[in-house]
Amino acid sequence: MKNAGGTSKVWPYVALATGILCIGWSAIFVRWTDMPGPASAFYRMLIPAVVLAPTWFFGRGAPRKNRVDLRTFAIITIGGLFFALDLAFFNTSILRTSAANATLLGNYSPVVVGLLTWVIFRRKPAATFWLGLLLALAGTVAILWSDLSAHIGFGTGDAMALAAAAFFAVYLMATEQVRTTTSTLVFFRLALMSSLFFLLLINVSMGISLRIPAGHSWLALLGLGLVTQLGGYMALTYALGHLPATVTSVSLLTQGPLTAVLAALFLGEKLTAAQIFGGLLVLVGVGLANRRGSPEEEANAILAHGDA
Repeated sequence: MKNAGGTSKVWPYVALATGILCIGWSAIFVRWTDMPGPASAFYRMLIPAVVLAPTWFFGRGAPRKNRVDLRTFAIITIGGLFFALDLAFFNTSILRTSAANATLLGNYSPVVVGLLTWVIFRRKPAATFWLGLLLALAGTVAILWSDLSAHIGFGTGDAMALAAAAFFAVYLMATEQVRTTTSTLVFFRLALMSSLFFLLLINVSMGISLRIPAGHSWLALLGLGLVTQLGGYMALTYALGHLPATVTSVSLLTQGPLTAVLAALFLGEKLTAAQIFGGLLVLVGVGLANRRGSPEEEANAILAHGDA
């Protein structure tokens, strides 16, 4: 398996599969932390920030891409705010609905990006986007109906997962323009620090304790920070540099079914027929919506910071 230049694509596909597997554990780790969603989100960013701290002084890349002007810094900071909100809502949604639902609905970002691009920039999406939107909406209704029938109340966890996807979509639109002029490592570090700062503010303002419970919570937080955030997205960043963005972005949708399987094995969650049907519609719909326009820029922004 080689590309046009004769280079093997085996390792990029291995990296892609590894990244998806790491991200698929995100919801499981969040549940195992036994902490409020914003608190576990804070440690998800703090741990990689500590690991990457030495790179502020060593291993610098090209000098031109290491210089960040005020405008770029402001955009990255604003993006960090929306990513912090994304993680806070997503992690909380995992605690209020099934891990599978939260992961599926949390991947709605390509749909929201398409809608915002149409409304703000007047760039009309392709026909496949609208078909994908209808399928994704139908799948969401099926998932919500399943929750409503089970809990006899509005699915707040599902709604929070959708809100997280909306926040992440704004993050994508705010930061994609600076990715071509800023090195991956520099962007990753600044985005980590800005998100970490805003997550600290969110926790303090809401009076949420950052105390880590005794027992397995430490291991779960390490898994969330090192496996999901750092390892998962480093692997995906490598894959993106060697594979088409259309392959990586659509492949990321498989984390939904993967999380559902892991949740069934390790959290004892049972999937209903409505959830399975709705999940399939969401996956197909978001996959179609993600084929619009130029996915390369969006995938670059996704892998630079990462969701779910």
